[in-house]
Amino acid sequence: MNNLPRVSSSEVKQKALELGFHKVGIAGLDSSETIEVHRLQAWLALGYQADMEWMANPKRQDIKLVMPEVRSLVSVALNYYTPHQRPEGEEYAKISRYAWGRDYHKIMHKKLKALNSWLVSLSSEVVARYYTDTGPVQDKAWAQRAGIGWIAKNGNLITREYGSWIFLGEVLTNLELVPDSPHNPHCGTCTRCLDVCPTEAIVSSGVVDANRCIAYHTIENRNQELPETIQSNLQGWVAGCDICQDVCPWNQSFATATNISEFEPYAGNLAPKLVELAAISDEEWNNQFPASALRRIKPEMLRRNARANIEASQAKA
Repeated sequence: MNNLPRVSSSEVKQKALELGFHKVGIAGLDSSETIEVHRLQAWLALGYQADMEWMANPKRQDIKLVMPEVRSLVSVALNYYTPHQRPEGEEYAKISRYAWGRDYHKIMHKKLKALNSWLVSLSSEVVARYYTDTGPVQDKAWAQRAGIGWIAKNGNLITREYGSWIFLGEVLTNLELVPDSPHNPHCGTCTRCLDVCPTEAIVSSGVVDANRCIAYHTIENRNQELPETIQSNLQGWVAGCDICQDVCPWNQSFATATNISEFEPYAGNLAPKLVELAAISDEEWNNQFPASALRRIKPEMLRRNARANIEASQAKA
């Protein structure tokens, strides 16, 4: 450890910003981590993870199981907001804004790899490892501790500058960097996200039950049919759900168009027709969603989600 280079937190932050990240902060390792661990354990005990078994990975509860040498965590955020609006009309399918353009993993990984490579180039003694929604790391909890933003009542991380329209990533390193102060919450008495959720998936402040969540069921649920309580409340959503984000005052006031062109919507992602997605072939799915985060939603799932919306509309007619 004595041979580690002297590098300041400000130097690391400056490098991250030069690489195109919109926000960066440093989190240190201390006993306060146990607060988020206890929250995660309580959430798991209630079964709110549904079928997402990976959420119970013990590494999520101890960052040193992910990387034993870790002494600091560099948290980064990338704004993905584009100002396009979905058309009105029940015939249109709704796709979550995060998935309109190129797969965020590819964009985040490229920048994170560059930051990681810069850190390890400082000395052969430096160890670093990066993730973006790809490893057993509590991204939002660490981002709050690094001062990026705060975990809101809908479970998303909100920043003052961009609202919650951000992707998160982190670099773990054995460098001992000066940490930033954790971000304080600024939701106040607002309950818009809780009030508007059609399935009441936000069971309490900051706690989301995936079993009731439209985003979970349209993206992760592999069953042939969706639960009736979900199907009757889809409101056009076939890939994720932005309802709680769309009503958030922070998003309505501070959403800023991203400077990353790859996040602009692919043709067909902004206003697809439900009837078209309900009959989309595997080949058409492959052609329509190249290098897209939507590839996690397999063609049979996309057809299921679209059909469920159509059936729900017909049942209400």
